[in-house]
Amino acid sequence: MKERTIYALGFFDGVHLGHRALLDACQALGEATGAKKGVITFTTHPDGLVSGASPRLITSPADRKRLLLDAGMETVVELTFDRELMQMPWQEFYRLLRTQYGAAGFVCGEDFRFGSRGAGNAALLIEQCRQDGIPCTVVPQQKLAGTVVSSTHIRALLEKGDLRGANSFLGHPHILTGRVVPGRQLGRTMGTPTANLSVDPLLQLPVNGVYACRALVEGHAYPAVTNIGTRPTVGGSHVTVEPWLLDWQGDLYGKELTLVFYEYLRPEKKFPDLGALEAEIRKNAQETRKILENFPLHLGKLMI
Repeated sequence: MKERTIYALGFFDGVHLGHRALLDACQALGEATGAKKGVITFTTHPDGLVSGASPRLITSPADRKRLLLDAGMETVVELTFDRELMQMPWQEFYRLLRTQYGAAGFVCGEDFRFGSRGAGNAALLIEQCRQDGIPCTVVPQQKLAGTVVSSTHIRALLEKGDLRGANSFLGHPHILTGRVVPGRQLGRTMGTPTANLSVDPLLQLPVNGVYACRALVEGHAYPAVTNIGTRPTVGGSHVTVEPWLLDWQGDLYGKELTLVFYEYLRPEKKFPDLGALEAEIRKNAQETRKILENFPLHLGKLMI
């Protein structure tokens, strides 16, 4: 028999302040009923199948799961959003969660829609739960400084370079995970060896520029100056993500690395020569160390 679980429902891209309100309500309901706390989400964004145009994601599925667990969820159910699920009547979807996943109650946002053609909504879910004698909490939209907190708004902030604003709406620093792959190794010649990070092309990158970050790798955190862009000084032609881990010693190739973004330092620009570029990078390294003094390390699932 499946364990009794209160589930928060949604896609949870970015796990932002609006999502945190759902997760807090889920925790409260779980504690009140003695049930586990969990999330029902999807492996891919539903819009990709429903409208044929999936938005770029703020967080990868793996990072999203880690953030959800860090927020106190005990289980994360990731359903495959295929045509069968898309065309499933909302009543059948509800029964699926009740019978196969042990749903003993639900939490959703006031604008939550589910089932074929979005026919299911918060009001119908409340009524169905009432008939079945299980709890259901509907959480109103969350606002920050008068603006509705949404993944769409946060994507727009990242795209235009407002990292501070994006982090405010997220309620935590923006994160990005990838695997280190071989690059041109030009940083080694300047004494500023960078890691070339391979990231999911479906992710929304912050705007091109230089950032003060922490890099998380193998259970440790390192200050990192991160460049996102085309590297115009050395004739680059495509966008790369390249952090310089200030205190790292050793080989990073093949390792998974998570970047935690704290501050936007400067736009990417073309320098007259490699010497000028190196001097600027070292200046950015000092700025990064200073900035990170204001952001204590949190040893959670992502160490943010």
